[in-house]
Amino acid sequence: MKQAKTEKAKLKPLFGNVLIKPLEAEQKTASGIVLPDSAKEKPQTGIIMEIGEGEITPDGKKIPMVVKVRDKVVYKKWGGNEVKVGSQEWMLVEQKDILAVVK
Repeated sequence: MKQAKTEKAKLKPLFGNVLIKPLEAEQKTASGIVLPDSAKEKPQTGIIMEIGEGEITPDGKKIPMVVKVRDKVVYKKWGGNEVKVGSQEWMLVEQKDILAVVK
């Protein structure tokens, strides 16, 4: 039995940046109404695919990355940049724009 290939981005974030694969937005409301694409909110959760090496302070200290690859996270609604590579869509956000790790 073949295992599914894991998606891999062709991007490596620098410094304190994190590359996130957004999870799909909810298709229905809690009451079961199907939402058209124009009414869907952008997802704020995703899976970390790559991380940078960590931020460097002006005095040369390295700020370590708190998150790790494969963490499921919640990030700021208006934070980050949408990046498209081929047919894949990614979010590139700063570590400080990640609000929580989902356990």
